[in-house]
Order: sequence, then C-alpha cells, then structure tokens
Amino acid sequence: MIDIFKGVNAIEFGKHFKDNETCMSYLASRKWQAGYSCFKCNHTEYCKGNLPYFRRCKGCGYDESPTANTLFHKLKFDLTKAFHIVFRVSAKKKSMSTTELAKEVGVTQKTAWIFKRKLQEAMKSSEQFPLTNEVHIDEFVLGQKEEGKPGRSLGEKKIAALVIEIKPNGKVGRAYAKHINNYKTATLKDVAKKHVDKGAQLVSDKYKSYDSFDEEYPKHESVKSIAGKNFTEIHNHIMNLKAWIRGIHHSVSDSHFQNYLDEFHYRFNRRNSMSSIFN
Repeated sequence: MIDIFKGVNAIEFGKHFKDNETCMSYLASRKWQAGYSCFKCNHTEYCKGNLPYFRRCKGCGYDESPTANTLFHKLKFDLTKAFHIVFRVSAKKKSMSTTELAKEVGVTQKTAWIFKRKLQEAMKSSEQFPLTNEVHIDEFVLGQKEEGKPGRSLGEKKIAALVIEIKPNGKVGRAYAKHINNYKTATLKDVAKKHVDKGAQLVSDKYKSYDSFDEEYPKHESVKSIAGKNFTEIHNHIMNLKAWIRGIHHSVSDSHFQNYLDEFHYRFNRRNSMSSIFN
C-alpha cells in the first residue's frame, strides 16, 4: 500500500522524499496504482526490469521506467529536485518564480523554467467537470495603459475571459480563465462551452457579445455592471490574479499567458484540499 504524502509542510516533505530512490518508489506506486498496462502493447503482465522499480512487459519485452511518459520523462537533473519544484509550485499559496526555484534546488534558471513549463502543462483543466449553479463570466485585460489604445483596444495588452462559480450559500466555487485574442461572441461562447454546464445560471454584463448566449444557456441573465459594485466575486478574483502575476512574475509573455492562468487556477480550485495537492 502506497504511503501517500499529505500536507504542505516543507520539512516533512524533505523527510518523506529524502533521495532519488524514495521518489522513484513513490512515482512507481502512483503510476501503476490502477494496475500495469504496457505503454507499447497494452499487455498487463510484467516482470522486474533492468533497474529498480522498472517493469518489463512479458508480451513485448519493453522495459519501462516509472518516469517514462510522465512529467519526469527524460529528466536531466535529480528526481528529488524535480519533486521539490512540484511541491513548491503546487503547495505554496503564491508559488515561486523560476529564479527562486533555481536557487532553492540548485539548478540553472533555464532548467527551472523548462521544467516548470512542463508542470504548468500538467496543471491544465481536463474540461471534464463543468461549472454548475450560478456562474459569472467576464473579460479582463493584463498590461499597462498605452497611448492611443484606450478601453478595449489591445496593443501590447493581453486579454482573458474568466468564469467563476457562485455556490448556493454565496461562496465562490471553482474558476477557470482562458487567454483570448478578441471579444467576439464566438470566442466567449467557446470559453463557456469548455467550462460551464448548459443548465447553469450564467450571468454576464450587458456587453453586446453576450446577447445571443440565451441560445446555448437558457438561464442566461444579462445584468448591468455598476462600476464594480456588483459582480464583486469575479472582480476580486481578477484583482488577485493580476496581483499574483505582477508580484511573483512581474510580467508574462503573450505566448505563455495561458500557462500562468492554468497554474493559478490549479491551486485556486484545490484551495480546500491542500493536504493532497502534491499527490
């Protein structure tokens, strides 16, 4: 039976994963917890591989490492350091910049950045659990004011659409954000389709791109936005997201914006289950 690591205590984490062997054993247990299936031929019987924790398929002879076809595939540095980065990025409330991560685990900033990119990819939403109840949708801009580019004009600014769930008790549930290139109806509908259940009570402001949302969302409601006095939950969420990007990362490029949105919401959506977030 695998000894699942729980909690967010860095000292306990270091004790639990004290060397590469401990990490490899843990990874093997997690990878094959539902049973072994050969990656190449799907055969389900195996024997010991050439190295500890490897499994050799009895069907085709493929020798598979616990790291193969995982986040740690072809890792170029110690597995203990990679585990530490995963722990810091997932369990630390505000995460860490790659410069900080590099200094803490003893790798180059470039190495930390490349691995964190892979980690952010693993943090993407599965899009299998759409939001229900009441859901608010809005767009926001990230970037400084630019001369000649007022309001919704883009320039160098980045935009994203955000959906956030309001539970019956008034508390905020899950949220998702998508980097978008325009404010067109089709673009905003695509975000809703990925993350919002058709039966949800979808609430938007009166921006024209939401006018035809009633077709897909019968409970769609359009409400006039009153200078931030309503839609409090979604506006607070946007402010926290922007503060995190500016405070920890200072800025993000257009090509990697979505990765940071995914990272932020991976932690946000698991804020009530932090004890198991690393696992």
